[in-house]
Amino acid sequence: MACGCQSKGKKFQVVTAAGKIVFETGSKPTADAVSKRYPNSKVEEKKPATTGRTANTSAATVSTRKTPGGA
Repeated sequence: MACGCQSKGKKFQVVTAAGKIVFETGSKPTADAVSKRYPNSKVEEKKPATTGRTANTSAATVSTRKTPGGA
């Protein structure tokens, strides 16, 4: 069974003084440790996407398998 620890928890980002996201994790202590490597960086909780779009879960599957006999 796959790990479900990331599905319910918060996500954290390490953001440099210039505003660049350099690291993302589900662990606040890990984000804090990584942020020490970047001067004047900060740890922020990741903001959820607000595009208003939903994921397309009904995409068609295309098979590239060839049929027997080369037809």
